[in-house]
Formats: sequence, C-alpha cells, structure tokens
Amino acid sequence: MNKSRIGILTGGGDCAGLNPAIKWVVKTATDDRLQAERGVQYEVVGIRDGWQGLVQADPSRGDSQEWLTPLDQNTVRTWDRFGGTMLGTSRTNPYNPKNDQSKKVLENIEKLRLDALVAIGGDDTLGVASRLAQEGVKVVGIPKTIDKDLWGTDYTLGFESALNIIVEEIDRLRTTAGSHKRIFVVETMGRTAGWLALEGGESAGAYIILIPEYDFSIEKVNDLVLEGRRQGARYDIIVVAEGAKPAGGTESVKDGLVDSFGHKTLGGIGEALANEIMEATKLETRSVVLSHLQRGGAPCAYDRRMGRYFGIAAVDLIVKGDFGKMVSYRNGQITCVPINDVLGRLSLVDVKTQYDTERYNGRRTILNR
Repeated sequence: MNKSRIGILTGGGDCAGLNPAIKWVVKTATDDRLQAERGVQYEVVGIRDGWQGLVQADPSRGDSQEWLTPLDQNTVRTWDRFGGTMLGTSRTNPYNPKNDQSKKVLENIEKLRLDALVAIGGDDTLGVASRLAQEGVKVVGIPKTIDKDLWGTDYTLGFESALNIIVEEIDRLRTTAGSHKRIFVVETMGRTAGWLALEGGESAGAYIILIPEYDFSIEKVNDLVLEGRRQGARYDIIVVAEGAKPAGGTESVKDGLVDSFGHKTLGGIGEALANEIMEATKLETRSVVLSHLQRGGAPCAYDRRMGRYFGIAAVDLIVKGDFGKMVSYRNGQITCVPINDVLGRLSLVDVKTQYDTERYNGRRTILNR
C-alpha cells in the first residue's frame, strides 16, 4: 500500500471550530476502511503555531520536537469538544517583506516529507498557502474566521460560536442596564465586515447596530436614543463593530503597531461612541468591549458539524489530488473553490438588502425585496 504524509496547521486568530476540523482531517485520513478503499495509507503530522512551526521546525530531529506532533485517531478523539486550537497558532507571515522566511518553509516541507498540507485560516493564512501552491506545494485550505468575511464560502469556522457569545453577554448586560436605566455600547470584532455586529445584534435584540459597511451619523444615533426613551425604553443596547466609523471620520486604532501582514489593531470605537452619546443626551452610557471573549470557549453544535464536514472535504481533495483549493459551503452544499479566487475579495454585508440605514439596524422587510 502506498504511503503519504499530510501536514496540518492553524494560522491567524484562534476560534471555536478549529479542533473539530483537525480531528476530522485526522480521522478521515487515517480511517482503516477508507485507506483500504483508496490504496493509500495516510499519516498526519500537526504543525504547531501556524506558519511559525514550518519556519522553526528542525527536520533533523524528526517528529519529536516542540514544533511537530504526530496525530492519530486516539490523540484527537476528544478534540472536537474544545475551543481554540490544540496545535497553537500565530500571525507569522513567511513572506513578510521585512523578514522573508519562505525559503526555509519550502525547504522544511520537503525535508519533513510532507506530501500535502492542510492550512486552516482566513485571508492571511490562505494567502500564504496560495503562494506556497505557486511554488509547487500541494495545499488544501479550510476557511476560518469569526468575521465570516472570506469570499467563496457562505460559512467560516468560528462564526456561530462567536455569535452565541455575543448574545450571552448582551443577555447578561440587560439586567444591569435595566436596573440602572443605562445605555450600553457593546463593541464586537469586525474589521471590515459587520456580520458579527449585525447578526449578533439582531439575535440579541439590540436597539442600534453599527457596521463598517455603512458610516454612521452620531447625531442620528443620539436622535434614535432619545426617540427610544420617549417611547418608553428604560435602557438601550447598542452594538458596534470595531471597524465601524462615523461619517467623515476614521477607524479607531488602539496603537500604531501592525502585524506581519500589515494590519493595525482596531479598537476604541465603543468607548468613544459611549462618551459622545452621554455628552449629547445626558443619559448614563457605558461601553463594553467583548474582544477576545468572542474567540474563546467550546464550539457550538454548528461549528462542530461544520468542522467535521470541512475536515472530511479537505481529505477528499487530497485523495483526488485536487490541490490549490479551499473547501467551502455554498448554497447548502459542501464544495470547493480555488484559493486564488478567494484572496483579495471580501464577503461583506449588502447594505441595500440586509441593513436598515434609517433605523441603524437589521432589515425590517424581507419578502418584498
């Protein structure tokens, strides 16, 4: 029987759903019945800390090192019930123009005898995977980002679990907000796409939702808040994505630092908005930043299932020799798209059909659109 060696890694921000995907890559690749049918015996090696693992790995030490870990069905049996990633992750960019380490990665892939590579991540991680594919590496991608902004797929791992956290935290805020007649501004993640804020706000019944796809007027926000009070609201919940900005303004940035992919760290719009509202309306207003809470915790049932389906599909692509593809979920079906088609394109909220620009909230008409 032929033997083949698969490497698997997770890159970028962590989230729930990664471990289920890893588990099902391993279980599908090493399944005895499937191996007999295929005539190929697969071995899976976990690469720690994303692309950094392939930069730092020492092939002369074999698999017994801090950067590699052999994976079998016994090892991953319980992984799907845990959040984060058991393999660890990083935002390392081997193609960083200030410190290009791509040659080392290519050498290590060859020396480690990796016949195929599964990269689980978002635009940045898959961007590296695409460049490696152009260098001849046999790569398959699995979409992961709580922002759900990857083009070519209707779902990305981690999104539903993050939504659940947003709803749970807002539910908790409601009791204290109502007790004190306060307005709470809840800042979610969402650099360029407002899916988390919009669907999280809709699910939690937020009064106002602000997204990066539509610049808001602070005056209109204040008018809506006062209108709500006149109609008898005791408190209000306002959800704002970290990348949302006022008309004529810029994104709120925490500091001047950028990562190896050139991204600034966003944050602060929630506090700034709360201060503006309190000053203009004289109503007590507080801000809460959910930040990394959205990434943490166990995966919800949906992410466990999607991790399973994506993991199985990734191995299907390897078996077929259909490399350079990202597995995806489109129109209710698990399918795949070329990784190159995904890069540089974002899946954003369609303001015309999915957002109410008068209420700053989700749409209020559906069937007549």
